[in-house]
Amino acid sequence: MEFRHLRCFLVLAKELHFGRAAQRLAMSQPPLSVAIQQLEEAVGTRLFERDSKRVKLTAAGEAFRVQAQALVTRAEEAKVHAREVAAGALGRVRIGFVGSMLFRGLPSWLHRFQAEHARIEIELRELNSQEQIEALMHDQLDVGFLQTDKLPAALQSIPVGSEPFVCCLPEGHPAARKRQVPLALLSEDPFVLFSRQVSPDSYASIIDMCRAAGFYPRVRHEVRHWLSVLAVVSQGMGVSVVPAPLRTTGMAGAVFRPLAGGGRQSDVFCAWMPEMDQPARDRFLKVVSAGVRTR
Repeated sequence: MEFRHLRCFLVLAKELHFGRAAQRLAMSQPPLSVAIQQLEEAVGTRLFERDSKRVKLTAAGEAFRVQAQALVTRAEEAKVHAREVAAGALGRVRIGFVGSMLFRGLPSWLHRFQAEHARIEIELRELNSQEQIEALMHDQLDVGFLQTDKLPAALQSIPVGSEPFVCCLPEGHPAARKRQVPLALLSEDPFVLFSRQVSPDSYASIIDMCRAAGFYPRVRHEVRHWLSVLAVVSQGMGVSVVPAPLRTTGMAGAVFRPLAGGGRQSDVFCAWMPEMDQPARDRFLKVVSAGVRTR
């Protein structure tokens, strides 16, 4: 049984006349008769009663018409769906992100993308950089926003943000009154850092900055999220060095000050697997690229 058989059947079932049905199908009557015969053989019963005066659906034909119409309708819907997915007008984009991206442009890119592509579904997952790399490589994510450019060769990436690190202090800390804080001033303080296992690049950057300032930090606490770093500092349990965009969190009890003499930049990247055919993802990447250019 083929879809062309079903289409021939449905037209004949409506017209109940081989001549008119053949005309609507842009074919001659003999091929139409053959198609109906082949369909009846495939179904295993007669679908039409026909003689020289009329064509009529059998009881089996009436029942078959309902199911045949549903099949043809579903096939047409599937064809339209496939075309829309191929055009990037419909689909899903699975996005991984490190927590700091919530303060580095990701929300505005998501709002813009959803406004322009309301029929594309967005799925968000907060993951550390290594988890995102693994998920991208195993087709569990379409796009990742991560804090490293040390990526497998199969992944492609673009830089999407580069801001300075700043000092994060409890509001009662003596250095909180300074306009800029020399990092060496914190050499005796306990540090709260983003876990080395979760983000080795960020961890190493902060350690290297402290070493350049003449000391090795006393790392007292390691946590898995940047907001957790701020929360621990706000409770007076240590100091930290964090990406500048985290100043916009409004965390009560935490004070942010520029580092005297500057320092390293906190870089984030957008990564994806280019060999995967993902039109919806490609549309999202265009929004990200446009957003990065206008920042």
